[in-house]
Amino acid sequence: MTTPGGDGSLVSRLNARFLGWVGAFWVLAIGGARVAAEDQPRWYAFAHEHVLGTSLELTLTAKSALAAEAGETAALAEIDRLAAILSSYDATSEFSRWQATREVDVAVSVELFEVLALFDTWRERTGGALDAAAEVAGRLWKTAGTRQVLPTADEIAQAVAVARQRHWRLDAQRRTARHLSGAPLVLNSFTKSYIIERAVGRALAAGELETVVMNLGGDIVVRGAHAVRLAVADPEAEAENDLPLTHVGVSDRAVATSGGYRRGVDIRGHWYSHLVDPRTGWPVDHVRSATVVAARATDAGALATALAVLPAEEGLLLAASVPGAECLIVVSDGRRLTTAGWRGFETAAAPPRSDWIHAAVASADRGAVGVEPAAEGRWDPAMEAIIALEIASVGGGRSRKPFVAIWIEDRERFPVRTLALWYHGARWLPDLRAWNHADQLRAMAEGTQVVDAVASATRGPGKYTVKWDGKDTTGKLVAAGHYTVAIEVAREHGTHQILRQEIVFAGEPQHFDWPANPELAGASLDYGRKRATR
Repeated sequence: MTTPGGDGSLVSRLNARFLGWVGAFWVLAIGGARVAAEDQPRWYAFAHEHVLGTSLELTLTAKSALAAEAGETAALAEIDRLAAILSSYDATSEFSRWQATREVDVAVSVELFEVLALFDTWRERTGGALDAAAEVAGRLWKTAGTRQVLPTADEIAQAVAVARQRHWRLDAQRRTARHLSGAPLVLNSFTKSYIIERAVGRALAAGELETVVMNLGGDIVVRGAHAVRLAVADPEAEAENDLPLTHVGVSDRAVATSGGYRRGVDIRGHWYSHLVDPRTGWPVDHVRSATVVAARATDAGALATALAVLPAEEGLLLAASVPGAECLIVVSDGRRLTTAGWRGFETAAAPPRSDWIHAAVASADRGAVGVEPAAEGRWDPAMEAIIALEIASVGGGRSRKPFVAIWIEDRERFPVRTLALWYHGARWLPDLRAWNHADQLRAMAEGTQVVDAVASATRGPGKYTVKWDGKDTTGKLVAAGHYTVAIEVAREHGTHQILRQEIVFAGEPQHFDWPANPELAGASLDYGRKRATR
């Protein structure tokens, strides 16, 4: 994501054309002639990796960069504070210390009490489909993935029996919690949404902010004066620049998505989702993804997880019972099921805003194997190039995302298409020296659609994938032959890296690995046949 600055000279040089988010990466630019008066709030944005085990994108309106930075600081401080209370992975957190107790009433913080009480509520409402003890079966399947041996029926039955126990007892009057069972507990599901909601509230209270949009690993909270347009990721999508499933327009809402398409284990060639039904002990695969829009963030997070576990029709009834909640469920055969009010949130392409634009440049419609063959000498439309990269963890903890550009050049080094671009403000664009040097590259996102964030299942931090479908910036298939794939990475107070590799795209599969560098833990390219959609 980017932090806009009023760099009118740069934007003039760009002819106010290249504004947006390309692929999965955030790009913002502010047109000097279009910038509102100094006393009017403007959009600012920040991005970090390794926040609660995923990526964070924070966008807000403020009257000054100082106010925007105050909002960012307040949001991050609240995330850190709540993680120290609720984290299941930090042995020093309040929750972990409480979990180490047994059969004793422990006075707990307001936040931990609220989350435990919410788990009680949702465990009852879902008939046990949402349970902090789902970790029991989850660990069983992780071990199975390591050993490449399916759990036995007895192991699964034992996991279910452990999960069915009562795990705590709460005393609201004394605000105490008594830990009752030995089951490993993890406060996932809606806890991330709980944290986002409060972090957004802290940001709004920190300064003169009108709107705050926080996207933490695909779960989003929008609060304030402005409506935003969000993309909903296609669970079949492999790349950040794939076409989204749909778009929704929201204001003062939370959006959460759950699904097993990004995380899980492969056991002897069969994929098992990380989402496990604690009532059966088995991973679930009948729902590919569930997206929920709700007034309360915890409702959105809890429903999204529950809808990915429950039978689809039962999930629709549950969502309809929550005031202000609407959902979209994609089932295993590709059908899309929605509650009655979902279409009220769906929106078509929005007109560009003059002050702030996130634009998604999606690849052309993904074809499956068996599409019409390419004309002689042209790119085979049954083939695609997939570029994967992992941003290095700087210092082993939370860090700002570096600036990244990924593009294609032909044999004469003429730019063909920008696949991804991410920078933190117009004044920083020259740091991407190789990309910024080419006038043609800077105009390649003209006419793209507005989207403010992407709702998706949670992914690991720093890992991104983009595709090239063999089309140039006009949407036409290029000629088969030699091309150069370029990846440029520049980090503020860090290093500048430029990777280039010539690849022959002529129908024969190709693979290439770039060596790691100070900014990238790794990067690879695979050219091969498109996979058939399920």
